[in-house]
Amino acid sequence: MNRLLFEKRGDAVWISHLDLMRVFQRAFRRAGFLLKHTGGFNQHAYVSLALPLSVGTESGCEIMDFELEETFVPENLCERLNAALPAGVRVLEVYESAAKLKELTHLHAQVVLEYDGGFSDETEQALKELFDRAELPVEKKTKKGMATVDIRPMIRFLKVERISGTELLLDAVVCAQNPSLNPAQLVNAIETHLPACRPDFSLCRRIEVLREDSTPFR
Repeated sequence: MNRLLFEKRGDAVWISHLDLMRVFQRAFRRAGFLLKHTGGFNQHAYVSLALPLSVGTESGCEIMDFELEETFVPENLCERLNAALPAGVRVLEVYESAAKLKELTHLHAQVVLEYDGGFSDETEQALKELFDRAELPVEKKTKKGMATVDIRPMIRFLKVERISGTELLLDAVVCAQNPSLNPAQLVNAIETHLPACRPDFSLCRRIEVLREDSTPFR
């Protein structure tokens, strides 16, 4: 299976999942590579993204599977794709992999909490105690609509760190699939249970995609 690792940063974080799929299909075409397509009247390119990224979230570890009409992947595919991609989207590596996407079980993610007027030691301590709770129910969108879900079992690890006088960092490893936890839900938990500690702004980013044994998924 042909697979590539890419990052999505800067203004590119506002590109939606569907638009990103179109961006890559155009980039392959502009770079001179033909993607294999399904048959039939409504053909689709053989290209798919693992764990679609939420709009506004940056990442340095996005995974895409693809198939070309060629029987091999040219060595300069990475360079030629990057020349055709918009700023903020950059292919880091192109490789072959037999790993199944079901082996991707966890995400290493970070959430930066920004407080315009700074925060107190009590705020930092309150957040640490919040994520140490045995249960952490929040409103979460499901296939059946909104529901109250306990996200605590979906958090394998979480540490609260002080970055500066106005920024706190949530460094976490969370479930990626079956069930999945969007790191933005960590901010929702703060807003739900500690409204006085709600940040003025938050930024989510994916650091790494992981297997069950915590090794990087590739």
